[in-house]
Amino acid sequence: MEEPKPGPAEMPNFGPPSMPSTPRPAAGIVLLRRGGKHSERALEVLLLKRSEEAKFMPGVWVFPGGAVDAADGEGEAGHRACAMRELSEEAGIELPAGEELVLFSRWVTPEVISTRFDAWFFLALAPAHTPPQADGRETTEAAWVQPAEALASNEAGELSLAFPTIHQLRWLSAFRTSDEALANYRGSDVASVTPRVVKDGDEHRILLPGDEGYDGARPAELM
Repeated sequence: MEEPKPGPAEMPNFGPPSMPSTPRPAAGIVLLRRGGKHSERALEVLLLKRSEEAKFMPGVWVFPGGAVDAADGEGEAGHRACAMRELSEEAGIELPAGEELVLFSRWVTPEVISTRFDAWFFLALAPAHTPPQADGRETTEAAWVQPAEALASNEAGELSLAFPTIHQLRWLSAFRTSDEALANYRGSDVASVTPRVVKDGDEHRILLPGDEGYDGARPAELM
């Protein structure tokens, strides 16, 4: 499979160093399939394929999500409202009022990318008997997948995953069921993660906090 090319909103700034843009608040839902009578079913998550015409991450498989609108509100409540709205718009799934959303992770786009987001991701359980339906505009396909299977397909070039999605799937692959994942993250502290993109010869690497070179990368190395 041909690797999707970055959209225009993802292109790094190759010019002289400048002030990074302010990240726009965003939110997404990592929707987990309920066990129900299939209580022994392995943990599965909902992934959506973004349109090939999208300006941001075209052709990439992602969790439902998007930018927070003024109507969603402010603070964590606004992020939660945004996540539920995006799930409805992009996958046709409505979460009941009061449904538990567990804060899972928070990712900030690297400073060298012009279009930046401060994205909060929440874990939630899918309502019973509500198959996902891609909206045909922003998203073109929808699928339930086991985290390990999605990661293997990404390695094999069968589908393309965004960097934060890969790491979130790795974290979820440690759990056997959705209940185990929710119990692990319920009430936990979630730190904001801002990756850095650094030059490594003719290639580029993405570093996370704690990786060697993350704090010591020189400005000239940033792409």
